Amino acid sequence: MNTCTFLAVLVSAAFDCVLADMTMQGGMNYLMNFGYMDPPSMQTGQLQSEDAMREAISMFQEFANITVTGKLDNETMAMMAMPRCGVPDMMGTHSRGMARRRRRYALQGSTWPKRDLTWSLADADYTPDLGKGDVDEAITRAFQLWQDQTPLTFTRVSPPTQADIFIKFAPIEHGDGAPFDGPGGTLAHAFFPQFGGDAHFDESEQWTVKTASGTNLLQVAAHEFGHSLGLSHSEISDALMAPFYRGYEPDFVLHSDDIAGIQMLYGMPDMERPTPRPDAGMTPNPNPNPDVPDTCSGELDAITITEDGKTYAFRGNYFWELNSAGMVAGYPKLISDVWGDLPGDLDAAMYYRANKKLYFYKGDQYWRYTSTQLDTGYPRPMSQWGGVPSSVDSAYIWSGNGRLYFTKDDQYYRYRAGTGVDRGYPRDLSVWNGVPADGVDTVMQWVNGRTYFFKGSQYWRFNDTTFSVDPGYPKSTAQYWFGCMMEMEPTTPKPTTPKLPPCDLQGVNSGVNVVPTVVLPSLLSVLVAKLLLF
Repeated sequence: MNTCTFLAVLVSAAFDCVLADMTMQGGMNYLMNFGYMDPPSMQTGQLQSEDAMREAISMFQEFANITVTGKLDNETMAMMAMPRCGVPDMMGTHSRGMARRRRRYALQGSTWPKRDLTWSLADADYTPDLGKGDVDEAITRAFQLWQDQTPLTFTRVSPPTQADIFIKFAPIEHGDGAPFDGPGGTLAHAFFPQFGGDAHFDESEQWTVKTASGTNLLQVAAHEFGHSLGLSHSEISDALMAPFYRGYEPDFVLHSDDIAGIQMLYGMPDMERPTPRPDAGMTPNPNPNPDVPDTCSGELDAITITEDGKTYAFRGNYFWELNSAGMVAGYPKLISDVWGDLPGDLDAAMYYRANKKLYFYKGDQYWRYTSTQLDTGYPRPMSQWGGVPSSVDSAYIWSGNGRLYFTKDDQYYRYRAGTGVDRGYPRDLSVWNGVPADGVDTVMQWVNGRTYFFKGSQYWRFNDTTFSVDPGYPKSTAQYWFGCMMEMEPTTPKPTTPKLPPCDLQGVNSGVNVVPTVVLPSLLSVLVAKLLLF
């Protein structure tokens, strides 16, 4: 073998290795993005084992109804490259453990507490790809597919009337925290009932009707509206609610699996909707027990997430675990049964990611826990938090800058570890535009990185980009966090964006959204204000 041939062989072998590494890395990213395996630990740098990788690949192959090999073969990579919904197919280890026993259709958990729903599409939010008449027809037909199988009705309303479901064709950055990525990749996203039900379509796509070219609006809209009504993904490949977009189907209809799922949530046409189980989305408002706080009052002493990502809400001597469907079955429980030595009637609670500790505050003392174990030497006096007053209302990490804040009455304090409250504080709570200026009950940065303010029976979601409360807030804490079935419809406008990540129809290479290079001048004043105020 001459030198040139030898070098060519080496280069070819090296290139094959690089391609194999790229394929493996892309596959791992896909499996982590969609819940089939956990990301590596940032603290330990732990790598995934070959067994874990094979198990995750096999689980994806089974879910996608392709040959189960446990390898990233061509069929598997081709399936991963298909446009699809960005919501994970598996939600953590419990979901992965249930994967092979799951129902064909899947219920997200939340449902609409009424049958007659309204939708809106403003004149400014149409796509130029189609005439308004074609868009209206496709949207109406998409809703009609679901209406024909349920007691639900869908009626269009025009601004300024507040709709239940807002629809729009949106640019890359459109203010909901989930920017699109230009042509290809992400096609659309929608939000579950618990989070507002809105549906957004990527204006960068070529939207079409009755043709195999472009992206079919009817089929994508019908899929997204399934999420708007509370359906998650089905593992039946022919179902509308399967996670993968299959392209134009001239004779498109709902699959029997889609029908079974939606009727499980709302019942059959012209039939009474069954009362959902408390752990299946909506918690019936119970008769108050004199010894236990009313679950559906919506009032909180404190709320926090913990290291494992669970959400706990506290009131009196009790606490609840909350998830995307509302209250977890089996709650409330006594605080003292889980966190020994911790009193009731707390002032505030906060999980601090930097040291993985859980802090509770009451009066002139605070408690620090590692998981549910009280750390040695606690409780300690609040005076150790240099400058932070006793009996605070809330303690939270603001997602805008990662700093620790406390509130008490109509003031807030910014805290720096090691030095105490920053100079120039406290300041008026009214600086936080839209938050109740006279004080709040509790504040929490949730798992989506957003900051939520709670007071009385309502909550407000804060937008770090506009530095103000999002439109449509406050909302009912009982309805949207505890999943309680309310006796009356809320009178406040609906939220336009959710707490949780939306359903994004996207391809394997769109894990990182494209950030626009043009910054709108109107945002500069907001950024300057944030720098001056914080």
